[in-house]
Amino acid sequence: MKPNTYTKLYAHCIFTPKGRNSLLTETIRDKVHKYIYGIIIGKKCFPLAINGTSDHIHILVGFLPTIAISDLVRDIKRSSALFINEHLKSYLRFSWQEGYGAFTVGYRELDKVFKYILNQEIHHTKENFKNEYLQILNDEGIKYDPSFLFEFYV
Repeated sequence: MKPNTYTKLYAHCIFTPKGRNSLLTETIRDKVHKYIYGIIIGKKCFPLAINGTSDHIHILVGFLPTIAISDLVRDIKRSSALFINEHLKSYLRFSWQEGYGAFTVGYRELDKVFKYILNQEIHHTKENFKNEYLQILNDEGIKYDPSFLFEFYV
């Protein structure tokens, strides 16, 4: 009998529209989330939760070890921006800001992160995105240069 390789890999990804414009309005957000779900499935990955507010998005995704998170996020951002510009016309041309956050999630943490993502609207009545993101970076022990973070507007 030969040994096999077993993996369960999960990531919590976060990114924002360029200029932190609040373009992910309630009227298009659900369509964008469904489209991103389709992109992730098409990449043979496993979307567990997709949610956010008008100025950022959170994705909890399971992926195979053959998938680079940087490639997955790049493909999600590129395809969803094209979709938004082609099908969900806005007065501004939509694009995602450069960069993203991607944090590994252990199997035992999945439920907590899943609920956190699904409750974004409630969470952001108490906490702004900048404080949320900085807290995540600090919780993950990530040292960062403030000049290379998302564009934050108070």
